[in-house]
Amino acid sequence: MGTSNKNVVWFKDLGKGDAATAGGKGANLGEIARAGFPVPPGFVITAQAYLAAMEAGGVRGKLRELMAAANPEDPAGLARIAEQLRALVHQAGLPKGLQADVAAAFRELGPNAFLAVRSSATAEDAAQTSFAGMHDTYTNVGGEKELFARIVDCWASLFGERVVTYRKVEKIAEEPAIAVVVQQMVNSERSGVMFTVDPSNGQASQMVIEAAFGLGEVVVGGQVEPDTYTIAKRGPKLLAVRVGEKAFKIVREPTGHERRIDLDAEEAGARVLTDEEAERLAALGLKVEQHYGSPQDLEWAEEDGDWYLVQTRPITTLGKREAPGTSSGRVLLTGLGAAAGIASGKVRVLQSPAEEARLQPGEVLVAAMTSPDWLPAMRRAAAIVTDGGGMTCHAAIVSRELQLPCVVGTRTATRVLRDGEVVTVDGARGEVKQGAAAKPAAPPPPAASRGGDGAIATKLYVNLAMPEEAERVASLEVDGVGLLRAEFLISDALAGQHPKALLAAGGRDRFIEAMTAGLSRIARAFGRRPVIYRTYDFRTNEFRGLKGGEKFEPQENNPMIGYRGCYRYLKDPELFDLELEILARVRAQSPNLHVMLPFVRTAWELEALLARIDRSPLGAQHGLLRWVMAEVPSVVHWLPTYAKMGIHGVSIGSNDLTQLMLGVDRDSELCAELFDEADGAVLDAIHRIVDEAHAGGLTASLCGQAPSNRPAFAEHLVRFGIDSISVDPTAVEPARRAIRSAEQRLVLDEARQYLSGRPAHA
Repeated sequence: MGTSNKNVVWFKDLGKGDAATAGGKGANLGEIARAGFPVPPGFVITAQAYLAAMEAGGVRGKLRELMAAANPEDPAGLARIAEQLRALVHQAGLPKGLQADVAAAFRELGPNAFLAVRSSATAEDAAQTSFAGMHDTYTNVGGEKELFARIVDCWASLFGERVVTYRKVEKIAEEPAIAVVVQQMVNSERSGVMFTVDPSNGQASQMVIEAAFGLGEVVVGGQVEPDTYTIAKRGPKLLAVRVGEKAFKIVREPTGHERRIDLDAEEAGARVLTDEEAERLAALGLKVEQHYGSPQDLEWAEEDGDWYLVQTRPITTLGKREAPGTSSGRVLLTGLGAAAGIASGKVRVLQSPAEEARLQPGEVLVAAMTSPDWLPAMRRAAAIVTDGGGMTCHAAIVSRELQLPCVVGTRTATRVLRDGEVVTVDGARGEVKQGAAAKPAAPPPPAASRGGDGAIATKLYVNLAMPEEAERVASLEVDGVGLLRAEFLISDALAGQHPKALLAAGGRDRFIEAMTAGLSRIARAFGRRPVIYRTYDFRTNEFRGLKGGEKFEPQENNPMIGYRGCYRYLKDPELFDLELEILARVRAQSPNLHVMLPFVRTAWELEALLARIDRSPLGAQHGLLRWVMAEVPSVVHWLPTYAKMGIHGVSIGSNDLTQLMLGVDRDSELCAELFDEADGAVLDAIHRIVDEAHAGGLTASLCGQAPSNRPAFAEHLVRFGIDSISVDPTAVEPARRAIRSAEQRLVLDEARQYLSGRPAHA
């Protein structure tokens, strides 16, 4: 390769200490290339070249000024500033001298070469800040003119809204600077990612490889379900394989254009890597880990039997968690243990969310009941106690997601507990005790030691709603988000107002920006794993509780089975259409995001809404999955028809399905003992839904708490052949153990039946 200068530096002249010049990505590529690892040839346009270009273009000072003024607490203002920043970068452009240096380096790679042009910010791919997926990358770039344009586009991505927000939140004070990696494209026949420590549970003795056919963007972008290979480092030795459904692959044609090729069932279900190939690739990854002395996240590609590494960076999501102690004080009151954990704090009794300012961080929030407009207060609480509610009420669901101990259905908490007294809330036992909990005698084992004791065939998803929890939850051993609840995101974006009141006051842009920022953070955190967004399912009583809600919401005696879900969208589509617009914006950058419709009662509702989606910007996007919730018993009859309408999956909402099958209000503490997801009638409905889904070629899932609380329930689902189960974050490990045990028993039962000469499932 050619000679390096201040503007262009070849990989051979770079090392891991050169992040200030080449950015994190460029420095790491230079490091492993110089160490002899198989890296496609390339060079880096330095961060100093970018800064010099901005200086020459007369915009560097203005960039610093605008960046200092950006405020992540003002999403609309931040969006305007980010747009101005990007416009200034394009205004400056590529100086003539830099153009000449880049053109000379391009000719060294070959004038007809197709290139990957990748952003490499100076704070990117470091041990503390990854900026993963935030800056732009372009593939199959051919010719000098296109290369120049893509370099400027990479520079401009330094000021994307998410990047600016991330820098502010992470308090990165240095002047933003960016290098650009220009690298020869690998015409990948197979590609994927590799983690030298299992990132989902921190298991240091294992590593994970994800693999798909064709170019790697289908894995990195979450467009297909890749194969997952779990490998013991000792050896290395393949431990388990989960073969993904790789519906298509993307290949590069000789012209440089990309082409999607749909795979038939046999090809889609074929393994990407043999045992020997997976172990050989793992050995290569281990050598990189040994070279760096720390766990690595690598991207790899294979062409004509040659294996390449196209990126490596430190794994940044490993951490530890501490456990609380216990209290020996007397029990003040009991209720339903809705979210496990133990926490102590001073009591703060609130009558309404309007009093939230009285709640200090770390206090125990006590209320008659909560609803979405209580969310800001709940975030500050150490624990939550309510008079009313059941296991699936708002307080219970939010507490499990925030990992706050919660006791609901106490009936008398707001009368028995007094402001300022110190109590301990035991969310597992459903008890509130007098006094503070004692500190534990010794810290528990780190989170990295949990799990990892064998793969499961049933996919395990997680329920999620809070953007600030996205990175922590994404580090759990889960296959994606099976239920992304819209209500909490929307509550934050509405800032306590009814949507119609907010829109009437000119808040449309602010709402869109706030929702976009929250959704983007969640989708990005899960990378290639699917995120299923359930459109809003507020009930009228919840909407009436928002500012201005009484002007727009009808009064219903039984809102649980009233004006909600799909029917509401058809009668009043304004907020639903906004959701579709926001989903389209986020999905343009994060194609792992998909849509799910709740509370579908009839076929005509679904048909009308699917048509509405198809007419929206979201409907035009490639690869969008359309799911429906199975909550209303009519789904058992209508599911074959739904399948013919083109939906891709069905998620059983066990909470609503149980209440409607048994006629029990799921929020009622008085009827709590009647609410039973394992009732024979409910199980029969679930079994029939799974069978009908599979008969129609649909994926069948279930979201609810029962699989983790009741191992026997998980076994029912496994025996029904359900494809996936989605649980709250606190239930991931219990659910995994329950599913694993159920799968093992099912295999043993089938083996015994086979040996005895009887057909399986007889």
